Amino acid sequence: MKLICQPLAFLLLVGLGFSARAVDTGGLIMARSSQPFPETMSTLQEAIKHQGYTLSRVQRVDIGLTARGFKTDKYRVVFFGKSDEIRRLSKDYPELIPYIPLKIAIFAEAEETLLTTSNPMVLADLFPHPGLKNTFNQWHKDVSNIINSVQNSE
Repeated sequence: MKLICQPLAFLLLVGLGFSARAVDTGGLIMARSSQPFPETMSTLQEAIKHQGYTLSRVQRVDIGLTARGFKTDKYRVVFFGKSDEIRRLSKDYPELIPYIPLKIAIFAEAEETLLTTSNPMVLADLFPHPGLKNTFNQWHKDVSNIINSVQNSE
């Protein structure tokens, strides 16, 4: 896996395409699935549950994109977390609240489906608290496992 932090680099990867393997750019973790959107969405939700997380909500964002001229009708952000962990982190580290729960964007592109999420290890640079390092490492491992699980289901 490789890392990309800038949105322009992300757009280049999406526009040029990337291999079926997950790409960890440092700032983002991305993957492309050859499965159609509905199947990938279902697989993603199952992978999240299998990794021990609870799905908190799925937010549609395609309506705003379509209004701005984008051609996708399938674009969602899937929010997930562990409620006890979120409560504890919110209490002990309120500066983390904007970053939790975790989220993965999923969207259709032609006959394929793309998944992307922020790399949780970026938070280790923003919040260098010793008590958070293990949490960020675990999130990175879990998110990578979720994305890889979706890809391996093809």
